[in-house]
Amino acid sequence: MRRRALIAGLLLAPVAARGQDARWQAIVSRDLRFRLEMPAPAQASVAGEVEKGHAGPRHAWSAKLDNEMFDFDHVDYQPGALAQRDSKAAARELGRGEAEKAFPPAKFKYLRDEPALLQGFDGYALDIADGDGAVVVMRTWIVRDRLYRLLATHRGDLRSASAAQRFVDSLKLAESR
Repeated sequence: MRRRALIAGLLLAPVAARGQDARWQAIVSRDLRFRLEMPAPAQASVAGEVEKGHAGPRHAWSAKLDNEMFDFDHVDYQPGALAQRDSKAAARELGRGEAEKAFPPAKFKYLRDEPALLQGFDGYALDIADGDGAVVVMRTWIVRDRLYRLLATHRGDLRSASAAQRFVDSLKLAESR
């Protein structure tokens, strides 16, 4: 009986290993405040200078999968800088501000343009498509005095759209409101 169990285990092991997608990796912050999944290999970078109002440099990761972009970054603001503001309004401003200039509604279709929540924290969801069906998916989250941003592109087909959705939905915070 043990022999059958051993053989069955050896036969099923490759099936279980194939269930994990080696093209994706977990990103966990050094301070353990978040975790997310990105296509592998993800390239990490730290901004060379601190922008006005920020408490530290911007930390970013970028990756490509099937010629689609996956970008994630976070930055800490000075204590109280975001907490003193209406977080819904700040999330809209930070999540939509530059996008409105880069993607004018006269030329692009806004598929999703609305406030969002992540573990009780305010954010903004913005999905924009061009005339050829290419889509940019953006999420912005404000967690106390930290700003998180995710951006992914896809061609509109099921495979690339699923990868973009997996990425933006993968952000998990160590804290909740």
